[in-house]
Amino acid sequence: MSATSRPAMRLLSTRLAQLQRAPAASKLRPSQVRHASRYSAPSKRSYTAAPTQDSYFVNPSGEDAEPRHPTAPARNPLDARAVQEAFEEKRQYHLRRMRFAGMGLLLSLVGLGAVVWNLDLDDMDSVKAEREKAKSGWKLQMDASNEANERFQGKEVVVIGAGEGKRIMAQGKGEEIELVQTGTSSVPHFPRTIYLPASSKDDPNAATPVPGLVTAAQANSPVNPGNVSGQEEYTLVGLGIRTVSFLSIQVYVVGMYVRTQDISGLQAKLIHLVNPEASTLVPAEKEALKKKMLDPVASKELWSELLNVPGMKSAWRISPTRNTDFAHLRDGWKTGIDKRTAEARNEARKIDPSAETQYDAEEFGQSMRKFMTTFSGGKAPKGSVMILTRDQQGALDIYFEAKPEEKTKEIQHLGTVDDERIGRLIWMNYLAGGKVSSEAARQGVVDGCVSFASRPVGSVETMVT
Repeated sequence: MSATSRPAMRLLSTRLAQLQRAPAASKLRPSQVRHASRYSAPSKRSYTAAPTQDSYFVNPSGEDAEPRHPTAPARNPLDARAVQEAFEEKRQYHLRRMRFAGMGLLLSLVGLGAVVWNLDLDDMDSVKAEREKAKSGWKLQMDASNEANERFQGKEVVVIGAGEGKRIMAQGKGEEIELVQTGTSSVPHFPRTIYLPASSKDDPNAATPVPGLVTAAQANSPVNPGNVSGQEEYTLVGLGIRTVSFLSIQVYVVGMYVRTQDISGLQAKLIHLVNPEASTLVPAEKEALKKKMLDPVASKELWSELLNVPGMKSAWRISPTRNTDFAHLRDGWKTGIDKRTAEARNEARKIDPSAETQYDAEEFGQSMRKFMTTFSGGKAPKGSVMILTRDQQGALDIYFEAKPEEKTKEIQHLGTVDDERIGRLIWMNYLAGGKVSSEAARQGVVDGCVSFASRPVGSVETMVT
């Protein structure tokens, strides 16, 4: 090797030694970046720490700062693609913030609307009036509750007695009406007994009376006390409030009534469903009856038996807790009917896929159309009364009373649907199955039926009369 090449080899050996040591240095100092010329001397090489990245959620430089992920590499401001990516990332960031803000505003408006919807201004006025009367030294007479100054059908409401023996009465115009508390200030009371027109099919003077029917009694007869103008007395079995949505918005109060002279037959059927040889039920049997009436499957069988025709006369009294209309009430009942018919079809087609049910017939479709057209263009203000009655042959009669406090006006008869399937499906939607229109109403009816079954047959009618 010539003498001129030896210095070059020495320089090359030094360079190779530095290259071999570079990986080890990088392992010891992974957070450092080497900034040195490829051809600089080893003694002049320097290492500078890499700048820390800004947090993805923090923009210390202000609103227009560019949000980046901590592991994202630094961008070259002269790179057009990098600038476009930064702009798009910033745009998506602000869009996300706008979406979250919009969702928060929407939820706030929904919550405010729900509060306003459930706000009872009439109740607030009555509370204000009570406070003013209390300040002026006014006191309630008798053992009255907070609702004692309210009125029911134009009569003053008073509470007599206290505890379990307490009675709520509407007194005035020479008559008294016993009331039951509903649990809501919008419609605070329901009457314990009501009077409804007798069906034309029950006319004892009819040329061809229907077999198996108990004809309507004459006015003020012992079996139908208080009967005026061919009306019949019905007794409350149980009631409850129908609510909708997860906010439990109250829609209406609904109560089931049974014609008073049919209660003994209902008692006998309820008792015999549990113990065919008993005349009344003991505590263990009452619990068994209640469990059966609340069971999703057994309740369908039980009420199918109780609603057979010819059978008892019954009615539902519905009083809206806020202003609504006929279409809204009708759509709720139609939804329940559609659900029940769909369940019947599914059960039938599990056995035979080509099977048709009684609800697939053209006659049923015509009855549904008649039911829908019965509720046409009417308003149902808060506190009004809608009554659905089902006679012994299952025919559905629909009545409406816009202002119950004005008893000078007769109750309005909206129409009749003769197909017994329509009424039976509405009744079943309140009383039977896993999910009902109002669980509170079903619980009230079940408690009332158990109370009937715990007394000897015929004793409830005597108590009412």
